[in-house]
Amino acid sequence: MRERSHFLLLNVGHFLDHLFTLIFATVAALALYREWGLGYADLLKYATPGFFAFGVFALPAGWLADRWSRDGMMSVFFVGIGFASIATAFARTPFEVGLGLFVVGVFAAIYHPVGLAIVVEKWKNTGMRIAVNGVFGNLGVASAALITGYFIDHGGWRIAFVVPGIVSILIGIGYTILMWPEITYPQHKTKGRAEARAMPADVKAMLVRVSAIVFLTAAVSSVVFQSTTFALPKVFEERLGGLTVSATAVGGLAFLVFALGSMGQLVVGHYLDRLGPRTVFIAAAVVQVVFFLAMPGLADWAALLCAMAFMLAAFGQIPINDYMIGRLADGQWRARIYGVRYVVSFTVLAATLPLIAFVYENWGFDALFHVLAASAAVILAAVLMLPQRLPQPQAAPARA
Repeated sequence: MRERSHFLLLNVGHFLDHLFTLIFATVAALALYREWGLGYADLLKYATPGFFAFGVFALPAGWLADRWSRDGMMSVFFVGIGFASIATAFARTPFEVGLGLFVVGVFAAIYHPVGLAIVVEKWKNTGMRIAVNGVFGNLGVASAALITGYFIDHGGWRIAFVVPGIVSILIGIGYTILMWPEITYPQHKTKGRAEARAMPADVKAMLVRVSAIVFLTAAVSSVVFQSTTFALPKVFEERLGGLTVSATAVGGLAFLVFALGSMGQLVVGHYLDRLGPRTVFIAAAVVQVVFFLAMPGLADWAALLCAMAFMLAAFGQIPINDYMIGRLADGQWRARIYGVRYVVSFTVLAATLPLIAFVYENWGFDALFHVLAASAAVILAAVLMLPQRLPQPQAAPARA
């Protein structure tokens, strides 16, 4: 029962992590541009520091978790991001919103290097565990639009920051009580270090090659993920005029698309342990290229169905890099390596916001979808260079 509760709370943490980082996306698209008289592209500038913090602070979060306590850092995550979100609700100017989102990003950076390290190390069936955890994260993405849209219509945008903040603080208190023994006496620090083994040159070269592909695809995938998840509420407001009449309706359709897309991770998780990451990754990349190219010019039902298809593939590919890192990284360093991976990913997330603003302001969303198709093609080209089977460095025989 305690193990199930632990896994559930880690999944809820992933849900909240993505919820908090995307509340502002819907607030900017559906409320603040009217209330503060700023253009959508101008508002995106104030979200950028938060996403840089989301990336940059992942590495120190992973390092501190390995040095101190992973479960302790998860408690800090829940409580800290809750208070930061509540504080953001009291912002009176765009600068204050940007400052609040920066602090939200600092605490949001904790989850991925720490929560994923716990999931990978503590339980078997890694592919499916990561997939289930990823589904919760994607439901957080989906719910950000739905919940925020509802609160905009029923109480205002500030409530959308306050209520999740209170919920996160309460969950953090519960997590601390549940995991107090591990917080005070971390189990991952009691495990002896595996004896280092010499690695054959061919295995080392393959490991370097796979690592380069992992980090390249993680970076480019972040362009796709950020562009779709952040911009989709605005895309729907512009293109689904025949289907939506309110912020709640826009949020509801975005939730539907994101929730369906999250199911792609369960399919990917099922096949990762059976077919290997290369085959699954190729399939996800091909689907993205096809449907990103199909999206320009579509509206109403056609646009909605096309969005469902490319989000299914975009979300589905997310756990693949985490799966490969979990297979390749040593347990003592896993949180720090996840930290590096997410520094790369979330720094790109932050840099993508100005890209979205620039492309939208000058050419509109059709051009953005052509950029995303090109990005997916880069991912496909990189994945084709993956080996059929991942190298197994820890199983390599020692040389005399």
